[in-house]
Amino acid sequence: MSQAKDNPLLDTSKLPRFSAIRAEHVVPALSTVLRENREKLEELVNDEQIPTWDNLIRPLELMEERLDRVWSPVSHLNSVVNNPDLREAYNTCLADLSAYSTELGQNSRLYEAFVEIEKREGPKLDTARSKLLENSLRDFRLAGVHLDLEKKARFKKVQQDLAALAARFEENVLDATNAFQKHITDQGMLAGLPEPTVARAREAALKQGQEGWLLSLDYPNYHAVLSYADREELRREFYTAWATRASDQGPDAGRWDNSEVIEDTLRLRHEVAQLLDYPNYAALSLATKMAKSTEQVLEFLEDLARRSHDIARLQVQELETLAGHTLEAWDLMYFAEKLKRERFQISDEILKSYFPVEKVLDGIFEVAQRLYGIHLAPREGVETWHEDVRYIDVLDAKGAPRGGLFMDLYARKNKRGGAWMDDCINRNGMQKPVQHPVAHLVCNFNPPTESHPSLLTHDDVVTLFHEFGHTLHHLLTVVDVPGVAGIHGVPWDAVELPSQFMENFAWQEEALPLISSHFQTGEPLPIDLFERLKGSRQFMGAMHMLRQLEFALFDMRLHSEYEPSLGGRVLEVIEQVRSEVSVITPPAFNRFSHSFSHVFAGGYAAGYYSYKWAEVLAADAFSAFEEQGIFNPEVAERMRSRILSLGGSVDAMEAFIAFRGRAPSLEPLLRQTGIESKAAAA
Repeated sequence: MSQAKDNPLLDTSKLPRFSAIRAEHVVPALSTVLRENREKLEELVNDEQIPTWDNLIRPLELMEERLDRVWSPVSHLNSVVNNPDLREAYNTCLADLSAYSTELGQNSRLYEAFVEIEKREGPKLDTARSKLLENSLRDFRLAGVHLDLEKKARFKKVQQDLAALAARFEENVLDATNAFQKHITDQGMLAGLPEPTVARAREAALKQGQEGWLLSLDYPNYHAVLSYADREELRREFYTAWATRASDQGPDAGRWDNSEVIEDTLRLRHEVAQLLDYPNYAALSLATKMAKSTEQVLEFLEDLARRSHDIARLQVQELETLAGHTLEAWDLMYFAEKLKRERFQISDEILKSYFPVEKVLDGIFEVAQRLYGIHLAPREGVETWHEDVRYIDVLDAKGAPRGGLFMDLYARKNKRGGAWMDDCINRNGMQKPVQHPVAHLVCNFNPPTESHPSLLTHDDVVTLFHEFGHTLHHLLTVVDVPGVAGIHGVPWDAVELPSQFMENFAWQEEALPLISSHFQTGEPLPIDLFERLKGSRQFMGAMHMLRQLEFALFDMRLHSEYEPSLGGRVLEVIEQVRSEVSVITPPAFNRFSHSFSHVFAGGYAAGYYSYKWAEVLAADAFSAFEEQGIFNPEVAERMRSRILSLGGSVDAMEAFIAFRGRAPSLEPLLRQTGIESKAAAA
């Protein structure tokens, strides 16, 4: 057991000491902080002074901030360099963290003190402190502060069980993904695959002392096979492995099966909702969001589905006409790529040559500088968790520090799939010197090989802009209260606004020279090629829309229609949703729900609709830039000052209206996706 003084997790004076952190540090560090927090909490609630913001809420915020500084590196490392020892330590701590959080939320004396502060000081508090107080009073109620002792104990146990189930769900997905490898010795099986994918597969085989090529199931390989592999049997094999991960189907059927995890999760979520007097977990989830009711969300999603359905059906017919036969699920991406190449004379492979990762990063940094006056500068010598990770300092226009970010861009074994941004350090202005925010920006792009730098598809470029939008939301905050600074305190259905807003810059002619240059010649993407790329933005837009709506409707209905006597009915619900909105039926073995980590291991339970909800906000926000110029300084300043810098310290809808001058409109999104114009033409 490490002594506290030697434990790198307890050193929160600077950036996390990632290279020094070991699994054996985790439990002692968390135990130390939780013990000290509990002791401090007892002092605070037993203090005979009249409770005030300064003598109660401020020290509580500082306590929570220290806990976050200790736990954030652990949670992050568990996602990016997962190993058995770290996983065991991480899981050991989840129950303790959940118990502590519930104790805090159910502390009646603490709640009464907050109520008294609200009565005495509420009208005098500034915006950020007032919002934190409002959120805290709500969260006390959502933690069951009003429950009797027996129900409080049950609530606490259920929350611990849910935390453990979420971790197990994610571990099963990771293990199932890591387990699949396709060893190929017949070069003909590789027909159509991009050269960098083949080179990477060759290097993977050599590392294991094998002949031929070795394809893993990380997303870059999956996408390449489904989009380009001419051999239908290879596409089918990869689709089957991907769509059945952690389930009762597929090549590892039953080995890491999440079926029981899902059932237990849904049952316990419903129980939590019932304990808090909500009819179902969906209603409980919406208590902290912009949307007011499940009916409002379902109506929103179903409206978009109706507008998209007929157009999507025509898009499928186009693909089947090209293919000359009815399409299977593993054919869609392949023939969509062929049709895109035929219609627009472009392909991801042609485009990738113009998007080497270093050029794209330089361009994104330049976009941020032009919009918000910040400068991003790489810094050498910072401790990281992998040799591919880089650290970037963020400076204001005068060169003063504003924060920083760690970037971990490439796929590798034992790293969670997907792309995400998370906080490493929060802004904290309640003590001096001000603690500046630091972010983690994580992707799973194809790593460089001996023959090629890392080359991004345009979809990858859009993904990078997306995650960088989250990063800016975290880094540009001027709020001093950590609980509502940056991404904290922002409703889930508004948190995707900055990220989806930034995606638009990947499609703009003015940004093109900044983010593109051929990796061999240095030439920027030719304007005619860009025009064809821009024309392809709406390609298969209705199909993509329906896919996201299918996920969102499945999530919302799963949680709003749950009946304990019937269980989760997961396959039944997804089949019902698909019968209403889908235009192509996946095979019966498809188990996408079993790797749906956003909902079963992340923060999007009964909230996946947030992506579409926020997309409406983002498209409308960007339309202000389209009207005035995408680098218009006045519009950019409004975006920075009225949305990005305020984080969760203001009401999300009020912030949007302050920026846009009116309530959000659906029309910009319909124009952006081409659904409006295509519907009119039809």
